[in-house]
Amino acid sequence: MVKIKVTGNTGVCGLIGDPVAHSISPEMHNAAFRALGLGYVYLPFRVKPVDLEKAIDAIRALNIRGLNITIPHKVNVMRYLDELEPLAEKIGAVNTVVNNNGKLKGYNTDAAGFIQALTAAGVQPLKRKVALLGAGGAARAIAFVLAENGAELSILNRKQELDWAEKLAAGVNKAYHNSFRAMEMNEKNIKKVLGKADILVNATSVGMLPNVDETPVSADLLRPALLVYDVVYNPIETKLLKEAKLAGAGTIGGLDMLVGQGAIAFELWMGEKAPVEVMKIAAVEALRHRR
Repeated sequence: MVKIKVTGNTGVCGLIGDPVAHSISPEMHNAAFRALGLGYVYLPFRVKPVDLEKAIDAIRALNIRGLNITIPHKVNVMRYLDELEPLAEKIGAVNTVVNNNGKLKGYNTDAAGFIQALTAAGVQPLKRKVALLGAGGAARAIAFVLAENGAELSILNRKQELDWAEKLAAGVNKAYHNSFRAMEMNEKNIKKVLGKADILVNATSVGMLPNVDETPVSADLLRPALLVYDVVYNPIETKLLKEAKLAGAGTIGGLDMLVGQGAIAFELWMGEKAPVEVMKIAAVEALRHRR
């Protein structure tokens, strides 16, 4: 692997959010830069909400090539950009920014990364019935990109935040002229929806480290004909995925989406193919050190 020497010509990409210390994106992207011998470094920048506009101005002033955007800035960053890709505009959230000579364009690579992992597993969303658990940021990107690709959605969320699911369903229905349902995420509704579903997507944080013994779905509701996609990536194999495998169901883990969205961002910045396997190895190693 080529070592990158930082000089006056070294380019910069990075991440802005609050917090950012937990992110494994620096390890992923710097490994990719080294593998291809590119003169770039990737740095995390903690940016408070009150400083977001100044941070975006700094991208132009410092000639930063590109940024990933994470919580809590994915929505508010849009107002400071010059252009949005159509899907990011529909979703209402941006997680990647490309700087082309001072013109900033926003993308949502979470959506593309999700679909990429799905199709890589040999599954096409068209006309598939999907049970989507959650209505937060990840679920929003997933719902819109599934609708964009012709899936049929049922969106389930906790009773306390059922209005999030209702607003998400309304937004997707308006954008794609559908009539997708939002409902409370309880055992009765999960059982009802999973009885007809082809794909189950967990876009909640249930099962994430340190709560590795939790799962959003009872094991007895899982079956061989179901594909289970868990966006949680730490641990790499959640309890939901372990039980899905035991039930004979297909599985996709959140690490594939994480690396996929990162690789797409890399390609938008660099204009060349990302070393996906290098990025995945770096992500796994980084996760080991986060425990």
